[in-house]
Amino acid sequence: MKRKAHVSEEQVRRMILECSSGPNLHVKLELVDTLERLCIDYHYEKEIENVLRRVHEEEDDTDNHYDLHTTALRFYLLRKHGYYASPDVFQRFRDEEGNFTRDDNNNGTRSMLSLYNAAHLRIHGEEILDDAIVFTRNYLQSVVKHLQSPMADEVCSALRTPLFRRPRRVEARHYISVYDKLPTRNETILEFAKLDFGILQSLYCEELNILTMWWKELQLQDHLSFARDRMVEMHFWMLGVLFEPQYSYGRTMLTKLFIFVSIFDDIYDNYSTLEESKLFTEAIERWDEEAAEELPGYMKFFYKKVLTTMKSIETDLKLQGNKHVDYVKNLLIDATRCFYNEVKWRSEGADQVAATVEEHLKISVPSSCCMHVPVYAFVAMGNDVTTDDAINWGMAYPKIITSSCIVGRLLNDIASHEREQGSSSSSSSTVEACMREHGGITKEEAYAKLRELVEESWMDIAGECLRPAAAQPQPLLEAVVNATRVLDFVYKDDQDAYTHPSSLKDTIHSIYILSV
Repeated sequence: MKRKAHVSEEQVRRMILECSSGPNLHVKLELVDTLERLCIDYHYEKEIENVLRRVHEEEDDTDNHYDLHTTALRFYLLRKHGYYASPDVFQRFRDEEGNFTRDDNNNGTRSMLSLYNAAHLRIHGEEILDDAIVFTRNYLQSVVKHLQSPMADEVCSALRTPLFRRPRRVEARHYISVYDKLPTRNETILEFAKLDFGILQSLYCEELNILTMWWKELQLQDHLSFARDRMVEMHFWMLGVLFEPQYSYGRTMLTKLFIFVSIFDDIYDNYSTLEESKLFTEAIERWDEEAAEELPGYMKFFYKKVLTTMKSIETDLKLQGNKHVDYVKNLLIDATRCFYNEVKWRSEGADQVAATVEEHLKISVPSSCCMHVPVYAFVAMGNDVTTDDAINWGMAYPKIITSSCIVGRLLNDIASHEREQGSSSSSSSTVEACMREHGGITKEEAYAKLRELVEESWMDIAGECLRPAAAQPQPLLEAVVNATRVLDFVYKDDQDAYTHPSSLKDTIHSIYILSV
């Protein structure tokens, strides 16, 4: 399979090179978009970058005569890759009443769909894109029931999740099925996409086998009855952040680390007393087996397993020449401190009186550990991509990472609100903080306001990725975006799919088991 895939890979590379030297902008954009949606673009990063750099340099933002679909696709791809594109390109597609006009080529739905997806890469203050989202959403909702496959599938997917926000491998699995039905499909590209998907699918299954053996050897469930076996779900989460084959070890490392973080969360949130939480935090800070003697029995066993696994990870990273080994331990220590700070905060009743959502987020964002996912990914990406400065930048909660954390925190709180209201927990989430801030509004009204904050955070993320202001190289920023995409996916439709993984069953089956 790999030999056949290599032949197809090079055939596609020749297509890109031939296309990039041609004059047809529409063909170039369609090719890049297809490769990215099929998730085979990682084989052609330099070639795609050259194509888009030329498009950005050679094509004027406002003085062009392309149709709406091409204009929107150009805008989408440039912004996705960090190039600034002016939203003014869409002014000529509005009538006197401000409505957007469809293309006069029987492709009205496609042009509206392209504009809808492009507009979700808006930044603050771009009213034309705000208007475009409202207009195109209403249009797509009105026509979707009259559409046939594959366009109906495309519109339904977009209305559920705009293209930019979809996890890469989930979208690859979806779009292979869509592309297979298109009369304009390229058979060589389709064949390579299927081969590549199968190769990575096998690799992911190998990683799961390694992780399953590790989990069984830990024997945690024999000592921690509350420890959730979420190995597959956690691996799925981490491949959403780093899916490429060269990060195979990184995915297994991240999965192990966040299995521990998940158990930490259970300990601090539901199982330990305040004093036990303090003892566990101090033991992790000491990072010494002798510290286990100060812990309750169930913590003692777990603590030793954490140290053993972390020592193994550090050894592996050193053998790989990774210069960022120390951050593996430091980030885990930081996670326990964040959890403990929230426990103390709640024990003092501060969560019950937080006057605003912003005040609540000062504590609840760090304890979400959403920062730790992309920053651990930075470590896993190795010396060629990551520097100590980049890791320290990430740990300092720059705007893009803070915004990603806010997306995760708010969506999690909305998804878990009903369940936690019905539990014995007396904790107060951002939902209650929002209700207090706005004078006792209903929970449904609070959900709506929190979703507005989620949208604002996505705008911040889009803005922070634009060059030349972007603070870090694109691969690191992409890891942050990928982490946010997974958060959006896991907490979609007000469901916590990590706590209740049955809603992930079909997706996981399609990624790990179902052949294309």
